Amino acid sequence: MRSRRRQAGFTLLEIVVALGIIAVALGAAMKGVGAHINNAAELKRMTLAHWVGMNALTEMQLAGKWPSPKTYKGSATMAGIEWRWQAKVTAQEGDFVRRVDMSVSADDQPDQALATLIGFVGKP
Repeated sequence: MRSRRRQAGFTLLEIVVALGIIAVALGAAMKGVGAHINNAAELKRMTLAHWVGMNALTEMQLAGKWPSPKTYKGSATMAGIEWRWQAKVTAQEGDFVRRVDMSVSADDQPDQALATLIGFVGKP
């Protein structure tokens, strides 16, 4: 009498189920990596916008001029991107300092401020 030996290995159904699980896991991983890349790009844009605002505010502070209470607009290029900034200068009580509310946006999206800053300019 011949004895039948059970063969070791995976059935076709087990392989298909395993491949399905791997496909779902890889899809979730790809979605996570894509979200991370988008977040990193947006953080880079926001950081650059903040630097542009800080530079414009520092230039106002170092100019040695007493800014009038009004809205100033300007532009700057940083990292190959054209940026637009807007500074609203308001008088403060005592008239020794002026408050500057700075907002910075990319040239391609002027209505979306990527960075906002508040600074003060002292009377020279």
